[in-house]
Amino acid sequence: MSIIKKDPTPSNSLFGKDNYVWMLIGLVVLALGFFLMAGGKSSDITHFDDNSIYSTTRITIAPILIITGFVIEIFAIMRKPKKQA
Repeated sequence: MSIIKKDPTPSNSLFGKDNYVWMLIGLVVLALGFFLMAGGKSSDITHFDDNSIYSTTRITIAPILIITGFVIEIFAIMRKPKKQA
């Protein structure tokens, strides 16, 4: 009975574990930004509520989060994976 030993060959994958973690973080930030931009529904559909549509969350915070999420995604893609010994 022989025991098969696997040779530790270096992985030729394009991304490392850190890259995938950064991509996941970027996706979470993007999803949060889109969720904040969507906001909630109006209680009265016949009345235009300026305060809910033009709120600071929808106009300022959500776009900043979306741009930050895209920057994180670009960083995750462009980052070189660490060499495994």
